[in-house]
Amino acid sequence: MIKPFDDTYYMKKALQEAEVAYEKGEIPVGAVVVVEDRIIARTHNLTELLNDVTAHAEMQAITSAANFLGGKYLTKCTLYVTLEPCQMCAGALYWSQIAKIVYGASDEQRGFTAMGTKLHPKTKVVSGVLAEEASELMKRFFIEKRNLN
Repeated sequence: MIKPFDDTYYMKKALQEAEVAYEKGEIPVGAVVVVEDRIIARTHNLTELLNDVTAHAEMQAITSAANFLGGKYLTKCTLYVTLEPCQMCAGALYWSQIAKIVYGASDEQRGFTAMGTKLHPKTKVVSGVLAEEASELMKRFFIEKRNLN
C-alpha cells in the first residue's frame, strides 16, 4: 500500500516553515509535529523576533504540540525538522518522549550527534530526508547575511 503522507511529504511542510523563517531574517529552520497523519504543530525559528536563544523551531514545536494534545508527552508523535536538533533541543525532545525524529540536514558542529547528546531510548531517528534542500536554504541564508554585513 502506498502511503500518501510519508517522511518526504512532511519534510516538505517543514521546509515551508523554514522558508517563512528565512523571509523573517531568522536562521531558516522549520519544524512540524505529526500524530496519526495529522500535523498538530508547525513552526520555525523565532530567536531573533523573540530575542530568545531558546526559541528554536523544535522548542516551539514541542510547546505547540503539547498544548494541542493537552499533555507534556509526545509519545505518539513524529517531529520533522529541517536541521539536526542541537543539544538543547535534543534534551527537550528526550523529556517529551517523542516517538520519532526525522531531520533533513546534519549539523556536524552543533548537532546532538556531534555533541553526544542522548535521546529517549524509545525515540527513533531518521536523518537525511531532503537534506540537500535544507542545506541549500541554510547556505543561501548565510551567504546573504555575510554579503549584507
